[in-house]
Amino acid sequence: MPFKTETYTLAVNETDSVSAELCRPPSIRAVYVLSHGAGTNMHHAFMKELSVELANHQIATLRYNFLYSEQKKKRPDFPAVAHQAVAAAIAKAHELFAKVPLVAGGKSFGGRMTSQYLSENAPDFVKGIVLVGFPLHPAGKPSIDRSTHLDKIKIPMLFLQGTRDALAEWHLIEQVTKKLPTSTLAKFEGADHSFKVARQNLIPALATKINLWIEKLIK
Repeated sequence: MPFKTETYTLAVNETDSVSAELCRPPSIRAVYVLSHGAGTNMHHAFMKELSVELANHQIATLRYNFLYSEQKKKRPDFPAVAHQAVAAAIAKAHELFAKVPLVAGGKSFGGRMTSQYLSENAPDFVKGIVLVGFPLHPAGKPSIDRSTHLDKIKIPMLFLQGTRDALAEWHLIEQVTKKLPTSTLAKFEGADHSFKVARQNLIPALATKINLWIEKLIK
């Protein structure tokens, strides 16, 4: 499906701003505010490919940088700073698509920062959260401590997780999501944190899962 790309600059505080890019299909059923992982930025191939696949399902995506990636720094922002970017991106998407169902989330670190922000700030126009590879714990240090804020979230959540994700041991992510009444866990057998399984491209499958979940959400 053909789509248009639009670029924006988002003010995150009085002095700083970050870049954002909208992937706009001709017909839009929903918009997904999509944030990137800790070691990448909004231009990473995974982010771009997922946006294109979602456009095929009539889902627009607004990708954006966190401040550290905008400034080409390696160390991720502290949560309070990252939350400013999340807030700015969600506000921009709502400004652009006030009458379109909006979901927010992202890949790994970005999804975690988005869920943290939405656990404390719950605008009624955000209809759901889509978490692509939620980083439940550091590699080699299994824990569920990073999930405590999820208990505060009342809107639907979709977790897309690989069974070989070193940042979310499968039995632990199952344990966490089973206790969250609004959560759905989508299983990708054999996939690691990057959603790689041998030479398979799982991005179309990720987009399909997101699309089907959004379809149920907006009915």
